[in-house]
Amino acid sequence: IEGRPGNPVHRYAVHRDVLDELGLEEVAQKGTWSIKPTVGEKLKESLRCSVPSLKHILLTWIPILSWLPKYSFRENILGDVVSGCSVGIMHLPQGMAYALLASLRPVYGLYTSLFPVLVYVVFGTSRHVSIGTFAVISIMVGSVTERLAPDEAFYFNGTNGSLTVNIDARDAYRVQMACSVTLLSGIFQILLGVVRFGFVATYLSEPLVRGYTTGAACHVCVSQLKYLFGVKPARFTGPFSLIYTIVDICRLLPQTRVPELVVSLVALAVLIVVKEINACYSKKLPLPVPIELIVVIGATIIIHFCGVREDYLIDVVGEIPSGLKAPRTPDVTFFSQLIGDAIAVAIVSYAITISLGKTFALKYGYKVDSNQELIAVGLSNTIGSFFQCYAVTASLSRSLVQESTGGNTQIAGVVSSLLMLIMVIRIGSLFEDLPKAVLSTIVFVNLKGMFRQFMDVPLLWKTNKVDLLVWLVTFISTVLFNLDLGLALSVGFSMLTFIFKTQLPHYSILGNVPSTDLYLDTEAFKQVKEIPGIKIFRSSATICFTNAELYLEALQQRSGLDVRKLQMEKKKRAKQEKMAKKEVKKSLNKEKNLSMHKDVAIFLTNTSSNGFGHVNSAYQYDATTSEIDSGCHGENNLTPISYEHEKDGRTCMSVTHSIILDISTTGFVDTVTVKMLKNIFGDFADVDVDIYLAGCQACVVEQLEKAAFFESIPKTRLFVTVHDAVLHILRKLGQTDIILDASCDTQM
Repeated sequence: IEGRPGNPVHRYAVHRDVLDELGLEEVAQKGTWSIKPTVGEKLKESLRCSVPSLKHILLTWIPILSWLPKYSFRENILGDVVSGCSVGIMHLPQGMAYALLASLRPVYGLYTSLFPVLVYVVFGTSRHVSIGTFAVISIMVGSVTERLAPDEAFYFNGTNGSLTVNIDARDAYRVQMACSVTLLSGIFQILLGVVRFGFVATYLSEPLVRGYTTGAACHVCVSQLKYLFGVKPARFTGPFSLIYTIVDICRLLPQTRVPELVVSLVALAVLIVVKEINACYSKKLPLPVPIELIVVIGATIIIHFCGVREDYLIDVVGEIPSGLKAPRTPDVTFFSQLIGDAIAVAIVSYAITISLGKTFALKYGYKVDSNQELIAVGLSNTIGSFFQCYAVTASLSRSLVQESTGGNTQIAGVVSSLLMLIMVIRIGSLFEDLPKAVLSTIVFVNLKGMFRQFMDVPLLWKTNKVDLLVWLVTFISTVLFNLDLGLALSVGFSMLTFIFKTQLPHYSILGNVPSTDLYLDTEAFKQVKEIPGIKIFRSSATICFTNAELYLEALQQRSGLDVRKLQMEKKKRAKQEKMAKKEVKKSLNKEKNLSMHKDVAIFLTNTSSNGFGHVNSAYQYDATTSEIDSGCHGENNLTPISYEHEKDGRTCMSVTHSIILDISTTGFVDTVTVKMLKNIFGDFADVDVDIYLAGCQACVVEQLEKAAFFESIPKTRLFVTVHDAVLHILRKLGQTDIILDASCDTQM
């Protein structure tokens, strides 16, 4: 069928009866059976022991058993090996650099890049994420270690009487703190995963996560300035500590150590230039140039063989013990001091991992189990804490390298772990002369992706200002109030925005699109027409206890019917009618007595005048005139609810006799909603306005039945669609043709 040029119109026609809820149940043959198993059946099924159920449990909880037997060496092994080597090369410099963020020795970053990765290979469900050290989590762990193990707690008198920090004791204590908070956060993640609480990450919206990571990047950046300039600022804790640190570093700038600044600037320039080349020629290069590893090796060789360390006293990494340490149980006595920090680390590390995992899963068409990811990250943290590793999460930069270099499975993680094992056992000690300034530049360069998230601000300004507000509040609270308190404030603010959205939905009066069964907002579309006498009201949000009162107020405001006022007016009219009836009755009695006196007088007059009983017509009582004069207009004289609306030079009168509540957007009802709907039916019935429901979902109907809603309200007031309700009302009034030509709109 032809329509607009280049845009053909397809038409359809449906012939069916107008269906209310009772008619729908009959046509669709609604049953009382339930296809959902009961709680007892679920429990019985979970406790049943069989080979298929045992196999399902093993494959669910240990995903490697499901994909490793199907692994295709011919298709995947080359890409996984190349990808694993590339990621392993990145693990070395990033592991050592991020360990400094956690206020630990670089070797613990190497441990963290080894053991947790192997655990995730076994229990993880994402094929492309690279688990290990990450700047945000490292700085969160570092805030814990520096708060609970500050330098001031390890001062002792030196040989010349000056106070000196016992670095060995301090570092050992900080390792205990880091392992304890990692173990506790891992336990939280495992428990949440077991009770299927993986959906908790959905409450961390993307603007919140991006704003938080951007704020954390500012903390990371400031924490590395001391290595860049070779100064030692005072340590600040609590709110505004970032501001105080920046002020203190600016105060110490005259004391900048020039050799370390030169090393930092040279390394920074080389890293930026080569990384930009990698980005520009990423499609032409088979592998990105491992510039971080090259800079680390080059700086170590120069410092070691040129004697720069002794001549200029450049701060270097120091001792890196070769080999692996025996596992040790973290100190659980610190748990009471670490609960808040552990929860923050657990939530952030999982949120980053699942967001990256779902991004790659969507791109390559496989499924990531959010609950299993929570368990996998939790086990990586828990098991890693016994091997002196700190908290891990997925790294964006390493994950992108793993994906872009041909990684198809977590076999790439195994290859990178083997490479890290070789480095820890044999090669690690060769990097003892690596300057810390070089590691800080590696951290700086890898923050580029996080700082690019500032571009979210103009984008969100154009698309969604509420999300922009969440982003800004999260960023500002994270920068000003530190990572733990900032996360709590941002989550609380995000929840408030959600509450306000449910509290302030869009309410609208719907009108009919001529010659269709469509009903749209009269304020948004010019051609829609209200059905005279019928108000169709809709809310854009679910009706619940938080907005039930607002829904009722909006209904009265939009429909133009103030129920309380109309009820008072009706009572006032009834009272006036009662008084009028009494006056009429009293007047009739008075007139009756007066008529009797007149009759007697006429009789006497006639008798005296002519002696006969003839009536004089001049004195005859006109009952009709008397009744009109008395002011009686009958009993049914209520004033109708009407509105005058002048349109196209014509004035028409339309009486609001019916209201249709479109509740198709409501996904559930609570007791407050049920009570409110009952009150609406009752209150509007008092002012002679019929209420109908339309578009009610099956689950909502079931909840209304359980709440005994239909004991007082018949199901014949509930219709499948708004159009069904409109046709029912018009047929009831004998005006079925009005919907085809609504010549007059009711005024709001």
